[in-house]
Amino acid sequence: MAHDKLFLKSFRKELRDSLTPAEAKLWTYLQNSKLDGRKFRRQHSVESYILDFYCPAEKLAVELDGEVHNIQRQSERDHERDLFLLYYGIKVLRFENRIVFENPNYLLNSIKGEFGKQPFRPAGTSTWKYPGAGYPPKIVCGKPPRQTASATP
Repeated sequence: MAHDKLFLKSFRKELRDSLTPAEAKLWTYLQNSKLDGRKFRRQHSVESYILDFYCPAEKLAVELDGEVHNIQRQSERDHERDLFLLYYGIKVLRFENRIVFENPNYLLNSIKGEFGKQPFRPAGTSTWKYPGAGYPPKIVCGKPPRQTASATP
């Protein structure tokens, strides 16, 4: 599996130079190893996919999704991409853009909660294997807990 393919270099730089507001805000929390000393990269490529943020030490990708990701076709593409990355041992966390602004502590704690966890890999194997019947494990999706409104007497 190839990381940071040369033919994507200029496109990755263009993406880094034009971050969305949510990506720019999250980067302020992740840059310079601010999150538990883990180094993250912006717009890192794995094969032909470009990840919003990637922590090589944890093999963890963080993706921020806008409204377009709610469309069924895009959602299917995201799922295929996540399965491809998971096959190579990279866990993908997805968050809606708004979470960066509305609940940054939840987002950062969700990311930190994945530190030290490794994808399932049977003992003695050097390549990724899906557990049980060839089906991949459930993709972790970052969604904030539901807040219930309390009734006032």
